[in-house]
Amino acid sequence: MEKLKSTTPNIINKTQMDITKAHPLIPCDLIISSSSWRTKVQSRLLCALAPLRGLSTYIIYLLLFPFQLYGQAPVTSLDSILSEIEQHHATLKAYELKAKSYAYSAESASSWMAPMVGGGTFMTPYPGQSVMDGRDKGSIMFQLEQSIPNPAKQKAKQRYIHSQGDIELAERLVILNDLKAQAKTIYYNWIIAEQRINLLQENDILMRKMKQVEEVRYTYSKTLLANVFKAEARIAENQNMLDMQKAEIAKSRAWLNALMNRPGNSPLNIDSSQVPRFVPATSLDTLALADKRKDISRMNAEIESMKMGIDAMKSESKPEFKIRFDHMSPLGSMMPQAYSAMAMVSIPIAPWSSKMYKSEAKAMEMNSLAMQEQRKAMLVESQGMLYGMQAEIRNMEKRILNMKEKIIPALQRAFDANFQAYSENRQELPAILSDWEALNMMKDNVLDEKQKLYQMIVSYEKELYR
Repeated sequence: MEKLKSTTPNIINKTQMDITKAHPLIPCDLIISSSSWRTKVQSRLLCALAPLRGLSTYIIYLLLFPFQLYGQAPVTSLDSILSEIEQHHATLKAYELKAKSYAYSAESASSWMAPMVGGGTFMTPYPGQSVMDGRDKGSIMFQLEQSIPNPAKQKAKQRYIHSQGDIELAERLVILNDLKAQAKTIYYNWIIAEQRINLLQENDILMRKMKQVEEVRYTYSKTLLANVFKAEARIAENQNMLDMQKAEIAKSRAWLNALMNRPGNSPLNIDSSQVPRFVPATSLDTLALADKRKDISRMNAEIESMKMGIDAMKSESKPEFKIRFDHMSPLGSMMPQAYSAMAMVSIPIAPWSSKMYKSEAKAMEMNSLAMQEQRKAMLVESQGMLYGMQAEIRNMEKRILNMKEKIIPALQRAFDANFQAYSENRQELPAILSDWEALNMMKDNVLDEKQKLYQMIVSYEKELYR
């Protein structure tokens, strides 16, 4: 153990020298200096393991840092999040329950009215009246009445009610598409925030290195004290921006948990390598769009429901039936027991009653035609919007590629050249800061453009209901 203690510092020092030679701007001491005691130990051990490669590095890492593997939340893919939303989001469950309620209501449409039973007197004289004969005493009457609905009317009404449930299920798919688009936007914003954090951490290392150089220069009267303070201010500003991105990730985690119907503080990590890829639709004709878009499917369900409603309204022209049975038990002994049986039928074709359902059916037909025209307009508008999105996405991809392959490398070379002169005491800090700001701003612009591109892809997929 004593031998290991005496050997470990030598290994760490040698490894730091190797890393400093390979990466002169990122020495191990600089990374370790701003960490907690536990992170310092881990960082020094990682620096010592940096030259190692292959399976041995992985095994040693598992042995040295087991506590890091147990405290972290498992990585959740975007597909898993979308699946959780579809299964557990409360709003989607509400639409499923509404659809089931219409199914039960449709079953009730085939039921009959309850029978009516009554009892009383029939042709009974008022008290105080003189009765000349026993048959004038009247009778005790019992009555039974039952309405018999028209089966065709019941079936038409049942189909109409059931079609209301289809509208709710179609609306559920529309809401699901909106929720998926919202989750994708949050997921990709999280990815951009992590990329910004990586950029800001690189800037922090660089600024701390420049601050150290300025402190050494000031000691030998080679620079102004203000340059040291400028570097310190840049470090603090960079830390503020780093905190902002961490807050963005915390907010995204809470929102994604809420969409999955979980507590907002539940542990959640995402796969930051899962960036969206633009896949243009093979066909954008209106027939293909009508099959893909769930809002069109909802309008189709509404139009079909209107047709069912028109059929139900027209079925009001069919008659309904009623039967009644009366039984009379006379109060006098001279009269026999008697009964009365009647069958009744309604006459809905009478002019004063047919006007109601005929006018209502005509109004529903006009609404159905209006919705069909609305559907055509939506398809044409969606087609034009998708073509425009495709062109904009391709243009954004070209712009980002140009920034990454041409502009940033040129700025990087300019910064490296000036930094080399700065390292040789032939350049001042303000010039280096100017080059660094231009390079950093361009990298930040690339991330902004990526975020806009991801959002555009999400909107494109939302229009296609992918």
